[in-house]
This record gives sequence, C-alpha cells and structure tokens, in this order.
Amino acid sequence: MIINHNNRFDYNRGINGRSIIMKIALFNENRVGVVDGSNVIDITELTTWNNEEPQSSLVELMGEFEDLKPKIEAGLGSCPVYPVSDVALCAPVPNPSKIVAAPINYILHKQEMNTALTVDRLGFFLKSPSSIIGPGQTVLLPFKDRRVDHEAEIAFVIGKEAKDVKAEDASKYIFGYLALMDITVRGKEDRPWRKSFDTFTPIGPWIVTDDEVENPNQLQMNLWVNDEIRQSANTRDLIYDCYKFFEAASSVMTLLPGDIVTTGTPEGVAPITKGDTVRIHIERIGEFSVQVDNKPGV
Repeated sequence: MIINHNNRFDYNRGINGRSIIMKIALFNENRVGVVDGSNVIDITELTTWNNEEPQSSLVELMGEFEDLKPKIEAGLGSCPVYPVSDVALCAPVPNPSKIVAAPINYILHKQEMNTALTVDRLGFFLKSPSSIIGPGQTVLLPFKDRRVDHEAEIAFVIGKEAKDVKAEDASKYIFGYLALMDITVRGKEDRPWRKSFDTFTPIGPWIVTDDEVENPNQLQMNLWVNDEIRQSANTRDLIYDCYKFFEAASSVMTLLPGDIVTTGTPEGVAPITKGDTVRIHIERIGEFSVQVDNKPGV
C-alpha cells in the first residue's frame, strides 16, 4: 500500500458549500478520519483520539462532536489525505456494549421464513459484540453441515444515553448510520446463539452522521453474493422503522453511547459458502464487501 503523506485536503474548495464532517471512518489500525468522496482525511491529530482505545475514543468524539466540528473543519487543511482504496478500513464501531437486533421486521421476510410472529410480538434479541468485523475481512463458517445465511440490514449508532425515548425524539439520540450483515446459522437454537459466532457481524464502511442520511426510513438496500443480487428492498417497508424500533428497545433497556441497533433484514436471505464474496450497499451510506471461508479446522 502506497500512501502519499504530502497530500493535504484543500478545505477552500469545500463540498457544495456544506460541512465535510459527514462520514466517520476508522482505518489503518484504528486511526480516525472523515470521508470526502473517494478520499479519507486523517483527523486523528485534531482530536484526543487514542488508537489503542478506539471504542472509548469514538464515544468521546460523538459526545463532543458539535463542539469539535469547528476545530476539525479549521484544521482540515493540514491533515493527510489518502485514497480510500489505499487504506484498510476498520469496523467503524469496534466494541459496543451491546448489539440490539430486530427479528422479522419486513413482511416479505416473515413470509419466506414461514413464521407467524413479527417484531411487534418478538421484541428484540442481542448479538455478541465480539462477532463484529470490518470491511474486507472474512466471515468464518463454523460448521461443515449447517446452513449459514447472509442478512442485509441498516443499523445505527447511539450517540447519547437513551431510556424510554419516543419514536418522534429518536433522531436526537442517533449519531449516525451504517450497513450491517447479520450472518446467521439456521437451526433450532435461540437467535443470539445462531448469530453471535465470531465474524458474524460485518459492519461498515463508515458511520454516516444522522443529518447526512436525512430520512433512514426511505433508503434502498441491496446485497450481492459474488455477482448475484440476493436482497433488494427499501427501508420504507420496515414494520418497525428505525425510530419505532429505537422506542421499543429503549423502553426495555438503557441504550448507551456507542451501542449498535440493527433493524432486521428483508426477504432474499440465502446461504453463503466458502469462497463467496458478499457485498452490501445502502443508499446515502455506502458499500463494503467481506469474504467467506471455513473456520480453521472445519
């Protein structure tokens, strides 16, 4: 990988007169940057970011974000700029306290799963944070003889502590959005067991701040396995949209800054196998891919 450290961001040109602080990326062993088109601008030195503690640094950054924005914007001209294609993107939320997930939250997915209940009766389930991986990493299949499926989802990151928040106020507590794959072993075990294997929660490619996404409940989402499109849906078809699911989750538990909430998958889930490349794209958020392999020894 060749990186030109002499590259600098020309802040005078801007982006159509808007602030550039829209997409927060972790890259190259957990440095922090903002994404401008096909480039990432390294803002690590403009913040108190600690590469050794990326989750706590992210929580601190989100908590101080509005105050930090002017400082970051003023300093962008002195920051290194790298092509996104030349850096190694990391999981944008490395280690949340929890991943809260919605079961059966699209009607057509309810039909393909041949189940009677949806999110309004099932509530939610939790996934292990240790299942998170980032863009370009590898999903490891744990069994030879068990079906493992892809599930494309839109997820969001909690920006400040939330409990008993109504849907109409949810956006005030959401820092930003990301794409998520909920990898799932099929079987009779409870969902947390089947969905919490290491590598079973790819996320990325970065966090797009709430103001840039505008309306998360009207976004197109697609997922491909190799060159075959498997899932294609719009978040307008959610049973509990992002804000309603936020309300449901926060009515039970306190959502902490840095937690991930993911909203469920549409129809089209299907198996993945060794050698596959799985790619997800969500409108206004971006796309990333992961590889699929067998766990060593399997």
